[in-house]
Amino acid sequence: MLRTSSLRVLGPPDLPEVTQLLDRDPVANVFVASRVRAVGLEAWRLGGEMWGHVTEGRLDALCHAGANLVPVQAGPDAQRAFADRARRQGRRCASIVGLKSAVGPMWELLEPAWGPAREVRRDQPLMATASPAPVPADPEVRRVRPDELDILLPACIEMFTEEVGVSPALGDGGATYRARVAELIALGRSFARIDGDRVLFKAEVGSVTASACQVQGVWVPPELRGNGLSTAGMAAVVQAALSDIAPVVSLYVNDYNRAARATYRRVGFQDVDTFMSVLF
Repeated sequence: MLRTSSLRVLGPPDLPEVTQLLDRDPVANVFVASRVRAVGLEAWRLGGEMWGHVTEGRLDALCHAGANLVPVQAGPDAQRAFADRARRQGRRCASIVGLKSAVGPMWELLEPAWGPAREVRRDQPLMATASPAPVPADPEVRRVRPDELDILLPACIEMFTEEVGVSPALGDGGATYRARVAELIALGRSFARIDGDRVLFKAEVGSVTASACQVQGVWVPPELRGNGLSTAGMAAVVQAALSDIAPVVSLYVNDYNRAARATYRRVGFQDVDTFMSVLF
């Protein structure tokens, strides 16, 4: 018997079903879940469309099509449907990111039309912890104050440029990126060790739900790396996050960044899945 399936753009009436789907894997889905819980499913607030793959009348996969193309719970049929829609409308995203099991097949389908990518990161361990770090936390790491934005921002720009390969100040002169950094500070989700006007360690909790949160932007000045600042700093971030942000702390990291992976393991993170990112 043939299974009937379709793809449609979701809206506010679909919110309960979307939430149930996102809750199937709260760690892997935390980015999309955080956006949905914050602004709902209206495209103008979400920053893009939410595509839904429906099989036999049941929603079984999602794809957030905004600045990033992010598949959620996407099996082979949904991967093909999402890739087909993305190919037909043309590339509007800066990256494809999500579980490797979905992003890999989607990129194979999209590469002939969208390629070549600027960079493909095929193996990015998704790591998580629900326990305080087994190593001492840096007592100097704290939440960044709003009046420290101009101290923190250069470190954020340097981190982003080093990690992504392009400066976030391009395009609008960095106004959008500055606003995002300021927003995370205002939300109490930006952490740093600051000595005078110098940032010695920083990290942000970028995505948050009631079930999990995701750390991003971990950075130590290059000349200070290897001195334990990141280990103690991350221990402090995990402590604060578990205390009053979410019961599980997650992040994903490039497989070739062995130093970072070793740091996260020392802090108590364990591999739970694998992400993949395609950067344009």
